[in-house]
Amino acid sequence: MPRQVFFYDQPERFVAGTVGQPGARAFYLQASARGRITSVLLEKTQVAALAERIEEVLDEALRRSGGDATIPATAPKDLLDTAPLDLPLEQEFRVGTMALAWDSVDGCLVVEAQALVEEEDEEEAAEAVFTDDDTGPDMLRVRLSGAMARVFAKRALDLVAAGRKPCPFCNLPLDPEGHLCPRANGYRR
Repeated sequence: MPRQVFFYDQPERFVAGTVGQPGARAFYLQASARGRITSVLLEKTQVAALAERIEEVLDEALRRSGGDATIPATAPKDLLDTAPLDLPLEQEFRVGTMALAWDSVDGCLVVEAQALVEEEDEEEAAEAVFTDDDTGPDMLRVRLSGAMARVFAKRALDLVAAGRKPCPFCNLPLDPEGHLCPRANGYRR
């Protein structure tokens, strides 16, 4: 069966969101435009890694452009999206591999999330990243402006941190694995 590519070029909305209570939350990426909605399931660590890497890619693209790129240094407050995920929430696939690229010609960030594949198909899936042929796993491909990418990254990082209790000393979110507090002289919780 040929792969399905869910493509959004400058979607109306691209967000990370959750369903459930902290400790038992399911994390989703969701893109929507013109009444069409695509939702994919992923791990909390994938959301965090994607948001952090988006910030790094945008910062590097801004640096390389000498400040000429249309990328804001921080997420514009007027574009922040705090609304819940759109309904109906129908999962297209579980994310395995993700890829990012800055398109300097069009001045946009390309985010790709591929469906999780069986171990023997991993090499084939890795070769299918950023290709448009009909083989490989299903994929969500989104092209975002620099401002929309910053907004996505901020919301995603806030979302990941929201499920964590704050440290009583520094008020930073506690990681499930523990927290080495910078203000409590080595206090580990």
